[in-house]
Amino acid sequence: MRGSGASIISNISSGLTNTYAYLASLYPEDGVTFKNITAARNDTTNYLTLNQSFASYLQNNFTSLDKDGDGVLGADEMNSLTSMISTAGVSREELSQLSATGAYSSETVAKILENFDEIDQNHDGRVTSAEITAYTHSCNMQEKLDEENYKKATNMSLFYGDENASSADVSSYSILSYKYKNFNS
Repeated sequence: MRGSGASIISNISSGLTNTYAYLASLYPEDGVTFKNITAARNDTTNYLTLNQSFASYLQNNFTSLDKDGDGVLGADEMNSLTSMISTAGVSREELSQLSATGAYSSETVAKILENFDEIDQNHDGRVTSAEITAYTHSCNMQEKLDEENYKKATNMSLFYGDENASSADVSSYSILSYKYKNFNS
């Protein structure tokens, strides 16, 4: 999971903010309503400008995001959402819904989803940038350790000996020379 796994959280927050801002600019009188999100998503002139995945998320979760129940997703409600995502991270479901944007490697998202419970160190059902970074660091350290151990295990000079070493050098003994040391004497 090398690369920018932790930046996914900030990308999601930014993407939601930008999508909300775009929707708000389309409907300055009515605001961002369920009906307006649907209309914007269906309007082909918005196809290249409107991020369909983020708009879909806002549409699918409209009722829970509209905290005051007035039918309009206000700037304060949007700020609350993005602030919560920035500080508390995202749930498995949110990451699944928001990862379809294509803004991140599907391999990275798949790895996070696959290892979600292990990454979620405090077991609150959400992963933060810090948790993803810590997990990535841990995986990278383990990978380096595994590579070193593999090199040690496949080092043939241990088995056959170092042909450049002098015969008096004890460290040049190989498994074979030790086994047959008494045989040749």
